[in-house]
Amino acid sequence: MAEPVRNLKQQPAPPAPAAQRQKSALREYSEAFIVALALALILRTFLIQAYKIPSASMYPTLLVGDHIIVNKMLYGLRMPDSIFGLTPFADELPYGKYLFELEPIHRGDVVVFVFPEDQTKDFIKRVVGVPGDTIEVKGGILYLNGKLDSDPHAHLELLPGQRTQNSERDYFGPFRVPTGEYFMMGDNRDRSYDSRFWGTATRDAIEGRAMFIYWSCADDSSPLSCFYDVRWSRLFHPVR
Repeated sequence: MAEPVRNLKQQPAPPAPAAQRQKSALREYSEAFIVALALALILRTFLIQAYKIPSASMYPTLLVGDHIIVNKMLYGLRMPDSIFGLTPFADELPYGKYLFELEPIHRGDVVVFVFPEDQTKDFIKRVVGVPGDTIEVKGGILYLNGKLDSDPHAHLELLPGQRTQNSERDYFGPFRVPTGEYFMMGDNRDRSYDSRFWGTATRDAIEGRAMFIYWSCADDSSPLSCFYDVRWSRLFHPVR
């Protein structure tokens, strides 16, 4: 006599143990955290990065306590100078180099770059000279390619009688910008340590262009105080 066929649909599956369900939820949260961390790392390394302005060298364009977003993909794809402060496979990877270039760097761009004299530091300045330009400063005034530059962003504090001939701040050049390099100056011309003192920055050193201010506070002494004295009018102000 044939054995009767059992109806498998009528047999409920045994419930999963509580420990197994907790382990599955923990694994999901861990995977989500790892993915989010990886995406944040990719964004910060190759696409955008936040910076805080610590000095008045770019006044009045940028103030101490401004927090800005920098577009790191605008000029091309650049390998970071290190990964978590380390340079594994240093011989195999072109650290601090552009893998490919997109938009050219223009005069007037406000850029973040690796400081040539200390590559652990980032500087922010305005590009005033591109390769082939001749830069000269006379009495604190910028001359570009032999002509007085309109220089609309320059902020000068000293009077003509306060300037001296032997000061690189007040009298510089003429200097021709080499191929592949850029001449940087702070908008606050009398209070900026820039290319007049330490030379040019290479294209590979330029990490990205400043786009806009996402936060700004007059009191930047601590994270908590920064929320009490916000410069609301500067929020989302483009950097030009």
